[in-house]
Amino acid sequence: MSPTPGLEARGRTGTAPLLLTRGLRKHFPLRGGVLQRVQAWVRAVDDVTFDVKPGETLGIVGESGCGKSTLARLILRLVEPDAGSVWFDGEDVRRALPGRMKRLRRDMQLVFQDPYASLNPRLTIEAAVAFSLLVHGVGRAEARDKARALLGRVGLDPRLYGRRYPHELSGGQRQRVNIARALVLDPKLLLLDEPVSALDKSVQAQVLNLLQGLKTERALTYVFISHDLNVIEYVSDRVLVMYLGQVVETGTAEALAEAPKHPYTQALFASAPSMDPDRRMERPPIAGDPPNPIDPPSGCRFRTRCAFAMPKCAEVPPPPVTVAPSHDVACYLYEPATVPA
Repeated sequence: MSPTPGLEARGRTGTAPLLLTRGLRKHFPLRGGVLQRVQAWVRAVDDVTFDVKPGETLGIVGESGCGKSTLARLILRLVEPDAGSVWFDGEDVRRALPGRMKRLRRDMQLVFQDPYASLNPRLTIEAAVAFSLLVHGVGRAEARDKARALLGRVGLDPRLYGRRYPHELSGGQRQRVNIARALVLDPKLLLLDEPVSALDKSVQAQVLNLLQGLKTERALTYVFISHDLNVIEYVSDRVLVMYLGQVVETGTAEALAEAPKHPYTQALFASAPSMDPDRRMERPPIAGDPPNPIDPPSGCRFRTRCAFAMPKCAEVPPPPVTVAPSHDVACYLYEPATVPA
């Protein structure tokens, strides 16, 4: 197993990343006809590269259908990548054999978007949280005690909720159960796929504060996926912006909030609701619908909706350009020859 990716990242950032992806790609086949032959490909994730350092929260934001959830599943190998590499804690995830992959998944846990669909309706809350421990060979008594302790930590008294079933809980309570279930194996990394999008605002705030407290308490690292910029700004140290399966901008949460560079990122921030009546929008900051991922535009995939599109945007995808420390943008507007002096 080559340690090269980890060593390269250590030299670049000063700290070896806990999670590292390089050129990650996934295209899903669309089959049709009598023989069910492949008719086309859905380009869900295309050449995605990023690092996550220990203790960091990386926020991934973008419109629905941009590949965020697929990316989370590729990292955990719940979906097999077509190309690229995933390294976790210095180990090549794609080369891990089934037994080793089971052990790696103890350290990488996923919290799903739908808190009800991700729970077994036939298991009590206590049994759902303890189930992963039983799968990994922990005794029943120990698993039960740990499940009860974690239910208490996420704000659900095990004496009141332990014997209940998912349909007896509210959405916020179910998501707390999912968080407890993800933490029961003491992971290092949590991938949170839209964990609060199904909850109302007051419950969202409670769950986000719970996640922040758990992160500090357990020295966790988060990859937090959301389409809500307010949530991403609140929880993230760095932000990765995706559009139609590709990364268009990365930077610290503060840098992107203060000075987003990519036209798509600027449109996302401009479209965020404001409580200030003087800032109300009179025209949409971005026009049209995202292109079909089966047949995306050539070159820059955002060019069909971009007010700054140039002829070369249709020819070759723009490479990432560093515009500030730890701030990269894939846009020809920021090439050295393009930026005004």
